[in-house]
Amino acid sequence: MNERMNHWNERYLTGDLPWDTGRHDSNLERIITEYCIAPCHALDIGCGHGSNAIWLAQQGFDVDATDLSPKAIERAQARASEQGLPIRFEAGDILADALPRHSYGFIFDRGCFHSFDDHAEQQRFARLVRDAIADDGWWLSLIGNADDVERTDGPPKRSALQIVEVIEPLFEVDLLCTTHFDSNQETPPRAWLCLSRPRQI
Repeated sequence: MNERMNHWNERYLTGDLPWDTGRHDSNLERIITEYCIAPCHALDIGCGHGSNAIWLAQQGFDVDATDLSPKAIERAQARASEQGLPIRFEAGDILADALPRHSYGFIFDRGCFHSFDDHAEQQRFARLVRDAIADDGWWLSLIGNADDVERTDGPPKRSALQIVEVIEPLFEVDLLCTTHFDSNQETPPRAWLCLSRPRQI
């Protein structure tokens, strides 16, 4: 188990999960509803305990889900099984283990893109998403917002410029707006909601 995987697995083992509300993210529901994204083959990257993957499956999506933490995947599988949902969960490091290439119609990551500090790793992540998505698919990413107030906790923060510089060579950004993460914290962290479609190169 690599260092990054050890770090996240430890957080799931200890329950240090301020972002885990136990329910799906309202930003995800908003985009699926407002953009009328029909059920399709979907991928949830960094799925955690599976709340968003489960919600997508309940809406009729055919869902694959991955997370760096085997402990998170174990819990997500149990939750999905309890509800009879045939979600395919897999633990792994997406930078080291290539994503499945199934031409996903919808890819969602809640806080995965922003977890990479290195510009080259951000670019690699964007390339992996581009390789896994259908030409007419949607990528929805929720990213820590650098315009947030100074705080000692909360997600990594990225500027709009940092996001666009990485994503735009491969994707057309359809929507980039400020929002908040659903959170158990009294003041939810500010976030970027970035919705994009593959650039036809």
